[in-house]
Amino acid sequence: MPTDPPPLLTLVTERLTDRRVKFALIGASAMAIHGVSRSTQDIDLLVSDRRVLADDFWSSLPSTVTIDVRSGDADDPLAGVVRCGSAGQRDVDVIVGRGAWEGELVARAQPTTYSGVELPVVQLPDLVLLKVYAGGSQDRWDVEQLLARPDRDAVIATLEERLAPLPAATRQVWARWRGDAQV
Repeated sequence: MPTDPPPLLTLVTERLTDRRVKFALIGASAMAIHGVSRSTQDIDLLVSDRRVLADDFWSSLPSTVTIDVRSGDADDPLAGVVRCGSAGQRDVDVIVGRGAWEGELVARAQPTTYSGVELPVVQLPDLVLLKVYAGGSQDRWDVEQLLARPDRDAVIATLEERLAPLPAATRQVWARWRGDAQV
């Protein structure tokens, strides 16, 4: 009896693992693990290894998987994004960070199970840092929701210990948001 092919998330994480690329779950999926539900159409994984931006990195995936590699230009805050798709499944976006600080977030990620797949998820203070780095209005709402918890002060203290390596503009966004009573 034929078996169903592995879900797209499994295929992508297995490929990253096979090539020894460290990754972590981020975005709305990570928010859900940290207790905040928000609808999303895709699953986001963060990496700092730019090898994933080479087309041949993904060549061993089944032909049913579409790969769209987009490299960031010099002004882009990301080195690139790889969108992995397969009919009837949520897309998986492999987001390639540009800074060493993003690699540190990935290294600190903690193992969890998401959609039946064992994978690392960024720690809550690091997820907030990623949202501050992105700096949009949806990100601000996400930060407010992520910090609406009893251990808020401890999360903020850890976040602020980890803030120094981030770009100056991100530290300024945090200072502005932190000055607001809601954040």
